[in-house]
Amino acid sequence: MRTVAFLGLGIMGWPMARNLARAGYQLRVWTRTREKAERFAREHRASAHPTPAAAAENADAVVTMLPDAPEVEEALLGSAGAASTLAQGAMAIDCSTIGPTAARRIGDRLAALGIAFCDAPVTGSRPRAEAATLTFMVGGNSEVVARARPLLEAMGELIVHVGGRGHGAFAKVIANAVTAINAAAVGEALATVQAAGIDPQRWLEVARAGSSGSQMLELKAPAMLARDYTPLFRLRHMLKDLRHYLDEAEKLGLEPALARTAERLYERALALGLGDQDFAAVAEVAGGARSAPRRTP
Repeated sequence: MRTVAFLGLGIMGWPMARNLARAGYQLRVWTRTREKAERFAREHRASAHPTPAAAAENADAVVTMLPDAPEVEEALLGSAGAASTLAQGAMAIDCSTIGPTAARRIGDRLAALGIAFCDAPVTGSRPRAEAATLTFMVGGNSEVVARARPLLEAMGELIVHVGGRGHGAFAKVIANAVTAINAAAVGEALATVQAAGIDPQRWLEVARAGSSGSQMLELKAPAMLARDYTPLFRLRHMLKDLRHYLDEAEKLGLEPALARTAERLYERALALGLGDQDFAAVAEVAGGARSAPRRTP
């Protein structure tokens, strides 16, 4: 596969597409903002196109990196969708985070058109996308995953085939639920530390030395303390992923209490207008008001 259509040039999609271009793939790009696609094309020797169908014309593969299932379905199977113009025997790789039920539905519709499909969402923020060190969790049959692997390796360093169609999407929403819960826990702890009048840096030193230390603590505690929520992964998208997880868990007869609590916190943050900030902004509501007066021990 040498000619690749890449659909979606957001926070993650832009560096992922750039890494495919750097790996030597002939890249044809589309995103909702035409000027953005044209700027990418100028900077990375790609071609920009007005519709997914135009971008995918005679391409060997199409990669989607879009907000949610409706956008993926429209880009691939809509009236100007990529499926109508792909080369014979082409494949579609969806790197978006969508619900597993939707991933299976989209894969079934593509299979009926003779297009192979795998769901391959990623874990890792924009810096890892820029460094091509993302982790991909892939759902699909072994043959399709093997075909997709060279493209995925151009964008990431760990590709894990987790199971059949939809299992990649399921693995991702489970992982993001854990991430959302962890971030809320860190935000709550920092709110308590500050309200108690404890020096946050001293507390972090203690936390790092014990089992309360975590990657989430290292990644998000400094941003939470600085109240710097420059978006690496938007809060509204984390809430969307939590809801996907909860929907699928309920279908399995489960009721995940921690994820349900986290959902309420992210909903409160969204209501405060923090949806387009980084999901670390959950700290603004975790543990109550961040502006609560400090108590002297």
